[in-house]
Amino acid sequence: MRNRPLVPLVSLAAVALMTSACGGSPTATAEGGGGGRDSSAEAVAAAETYDRLNGLSGQERTDELVACAEEEGELNVYTSNTDMEKLIDGFTDEYDIEVNNYRANSESVLQRILQEDEAGYYGADVLETNALELGVASDEGLLHPYESELRDSVREEGREDENWTATRFNAFVVGWNTDLVPPGEEPTSFEELAEPQWKGKVSLEVGDVDWFTALHDYYVEEQGMSEDEFTEFMTRLASNSQVAKGHTTQGELLSAGQFAVTASSYSHTIDKAAAGGAPVAWRPANGEPVQPIVVRPNGIGLVKTATNPCAATLFVDYELTGGQEVFAEAFRIGAIEGGEDPLEGLEVFPVPEEKLLEDPDTWNKAYEDVVANGQALD
Repeated sequence: MRNRPLVPLVSLAAVALMTSACGGSPTATAEGGGGGRDSSAEAVAAAETYDRLNGLSGQERTDELVACAEEEGELNVYTSNTDMEKLIDGFTDEYDIEVNNYRANSESVLQRILQEDEAGYYGADVLETNALELGVASDEGLLHPYESELRDSVREEGREDENWTATRFNAFVVGWNTDLVPPGEEPTSFEELAEPQWKGKVSLEVGDVDWFTALHDYYVEEQGMSEDEFTEFMTRLASNSQVAKGHTTQGELLSAGQFAVTASSYSHTIDKAAAGGAPVAWRPANGEPVQPIVVRPNGIGLVKTATNPCAATLFVDYELTGGQEVFAEAFRIGAIEGGEDPLEGLEVFPVPEEKLLEDPDTWNKAYEDVVANGQALD
């Protein structure tokens, strides 16, 4: 692949702007969007069912939920999760429910559910995607609270918004190609990756504004860097970097040796590739990985206008029980407290979701300005 000068690209956090930009859909009806949604027959019926199920516990809840969900017999999932087919297979093996799955990137999934809501078409029962997009959906009033003993067992940072629940966490890690970076020469810090010896050997991902904003808060608010010092440091890092679009693509290019190091790969991308024989790692054989490790919850929300609210609730239950095994097999970090934690003992730092939702323009622009100093990959 050849390099070309980087042009600004739309990043992940810019999706939050859709809420103010979607406006009235050409196909919108008097029933669609806003108050029409809340007073629709679907929303009224779903709310009654959700509230009844939320008030149950123990075996009574399980029996009622399974019977009701199998009577509905169908579930419509909107997701950006690349492991969703495995989750659906496990779910349908256990329950007599047909699952319809719409999968796209997180921005497209959010855009679809917003546009359908505006048009008064309610196609989704659950929304399963990244924290930022779930936060937008929550702020737009598209989701209904999920309550259960299972939710109470989710790590605290995964249940801060009452309208959605984390089922797993993404960890942004520094990864490297072990053929290109010999043992003992692995990077030890982000600051090191901004030094001249890594020129052209690093990769950033064009949509990682959430990772960037977390690092900003870590270095400026926790480590005492000035704003100018942080911008200068990140600009040097970007100047050393080839900028990829998509973490999956970035991981494939790392395995192929297109670059030596990724500054913000997902840990499960590296681990899965390594398990398949690729020459990649994010933990040195001797020593610790680059820290802090930025973490971001991904999760699921009950759609307020679900036509299959029992099946939707049962699917959330499944993701927090048997689904956790599916996530572990895919090298993902589960959401249940007390479960296996590959980040135990390491310094982690959360994505500041509220900051990104409240002011996406500022952070999106800041990251675009930084990555403009890199080289984009065709």
